[in-house]
Amino acid sequence: MKKLLLSLLVALISFTALQSQILDPVKWSTSIKKISETEYDLISKATIEDKWHLYSQVVPENGPLPTVFTFEENDAYQSVGKIKESKGTTELDPVFDMVITFFSNTATFTKRIKLTGTKGTTIKGEVEFMVCDDTRCLPPNYVDLVFKIPAPEQNTETAVIPDDANTSDTDITEVIEDTTALETSQTEAVIDTIQTDTKNSLTAVEQNKKEENKGLWTIFFIAFLSGFAALLTPCVFPMIPMTVSFFTKQSKTRAAGIKNAIIYGIAIILIYIFLGAIVTWLFGADALNALSTNVWFNVIFFLLLVVFAFSFLGAFEIMLPNSWANKVDRQADRGGLIGIFFMALALAIVSFSCTGPIVGTLLVEAASKGGIAPFVGMFGFSLALALPFALFAAFPGWMNSLPKSGGWLNTVKVFLGFLELALAFKFLSNADLVLQLHWLEREVFLAIWIAIFGILALYLFGKIKLPHDSPLSHISVGRLSLGLLVLAFTIYMIPGLWGAPLKLISGFPPAMNYSESPYGVGYTKLGSGGTSSLEEFPEGAHLGPHDIISFHDYETGLAYAKKVGKPVLIDFTGHACVNCRKMEERVWSEPKILKPLKEDIVLISLYVDDKRPLPDGQEIVSEISGKKLRYIGQKWSEFQILKYKANAQPFYVLMDHDEENLIDPVGYTPDIEEYNTWLRNGIDAFKK
Repeated sequence: MKKLLLSLLVALISFTALQSQILDPVKWSTSIKKISETEYDLISKATIEDKWHLYSQVVPENGPLPTVFTFEENDAYQSVGKIKESKGTTELDPVFDMVITFFSNTATFTKRIKLTGTKGTTIKGEVEFMVCDDTRCLPPNYVDLVFKIPAPEQNTETAVIPDDANTSDTDITEVIEDTTALETSQTEAVIDTIQTDTKNSLTAVEQNKKEENKGLWTIFFIAFLSGFAALLTPCVFPMIPMTVSFFTKQSKTRAAGIKNAIIYGIAIILIYIFLGAIVTWLFGADALNALSTNVWFNVIFFLLLVVFAFSFLGAFEIMLPNSWANKVDRQADRGGLIGIFFMALALAIVSFSCTGPIVGTLLVEAASKGGIAPFVGMFGFSLALALPFALFAAFPGWMNSLPKSGGWLNTVKVFLGFLELALAFKFLSNADLVLQLHWLEREVFLAIWIAIFGILALYLFGKIKLPHDSPLSHISVGRLSLGLLVLAFTIYMIPGLWGAPLKLISGFPPAMNYSESPYGVGYTKLGSGGTSSLEEFPEGAHLGPHDIISFHDYETGLAYAKKVGKPVLIDFTGHACVNCRKMEERVWSEPKILKPLKEDIVLISLYVDDKRPLPDGQEIVSEISGKKLRYIGQKWSEFQILKYKANAQPFYVLMDHDEENLIDPVGYTPDIEEYNTWLRNGIDAFKK
């Protein structure tokens, strides 16, 4: 009966957590291992949910919070050495954009102690930790640890108890305390306080799925555009009229010609999807993502893209052996479906000198995403490549509108070469970030891109000629327009050397903090050009991002909002919250959003990872865990969980003076229009 009740309790907790958006991706358990008559290992094991990371005890400055263990001291034991941790993964973390050691799935921490007397003892400790997935981090959490050490003369065996062992509390030779059992009272508190209100935000599963789908659609769109770009290269474009003419003339009826052309297009798609499958099979879907943060593979990718770029610029041709093309051509003469398939394969081989660099770049980029990204990328590329053959076969009259082959095809090829060269430095930047060499800091990266695109603009204006270019007496309007666009983009990047955010290329250059001057050359946060001064601040206010007046205490901010008659925007944030900084830099900086943030609302920014201790007399006992809260950040984290049933940041709440929501709260919202609509609707609701 007890086990049945326990099962029902666990099921209820799971259901409640799902409905409430309360994320709890790490479970801790403890065990002991006897080393000698007086020495023991205290083992703390973390079980981590998929896609979440627990961080090492040592992390770089300005990174996530490390995992920290503290133990109550007593005279019954003494510590031996430092706490050891299992081997983690050391690589570039996508959230913090720095090399960090973290753990996935499981992590084990071992502390060795030596008994100083003849009696056993109970050692109590606490672990403070922080977990993140690829898009967000949770506030710091604290879990109690308890280890029961038997007296030396009573313990005659060394035992490590499996996690699922059914161990009695009275068995002193095999002792394990699972913190799940220790936290039964905490669980009951959670059940009592958490409601099943799901309107506040998407569940974690829905959010992760949304991000994954968005990433795959981005890859597909880029690959599709790349396929159209490949069509305009000298190796592929002349093949369109020849291939379509073959199908329409050799087929007995027009319908048969269209059918064969469609089959030809499908064969092209299958060939490139098969290539994506080979890449995934060789490295493994999960391994591809790991490769993207491996320093040596990033260096190899950099060199590979530089080779592709020089090939497009005319330094040399990358070609498959002619014998391959000859063998495939002979198979294409067989006719029927097999012949059509080999004709498609012949196109892939013959055009490799133009499509190879593009396909290689796409596979490298898709590899950084892992999973089915290589399939999606190759499908998008091949779909764009195959569509014209089917469409022109169905509507032969369209062929008359095609431009004639000429020097412009090589111009397209050179343009792609410059893009390949610029993209190559992104992979070199990844390697530099992993090694923390600071050779390719933000200013250096931008300077390289400015030089590349500046030279491209000169090329498009006809000021520079490359080996395969035709004589040019004048430039076309299209080429002039493209040159002006590239020149404008080059000029746009120049202010980035002085600290401009450059939102159009966000994610390509290193982050602002990975630079010689994080705030830009000559930038001062409280410079003379500012519009606010500290003397104008209300009591308890601070200067927030973009000089927005902000409160860090809820009651103080609410009182000020009532005084000035404005609604309250609660910003649940964190010092180590990367997505919070992205929202501030990319969304809040927009004039149409910044203006109401400065004039129409009172901003209360509550940092859930604030490690300052609570003032004397203001200590709080958690309604969730029953433990005493020690830090200001814990207070705000509990407030977010109890009132809004969420614990991820950023999290934004617009409310009136009665602390009632004016509009449903939102989380990370990078879409500027969506966030602006949400903000305006909330402010308008307050004015009604």
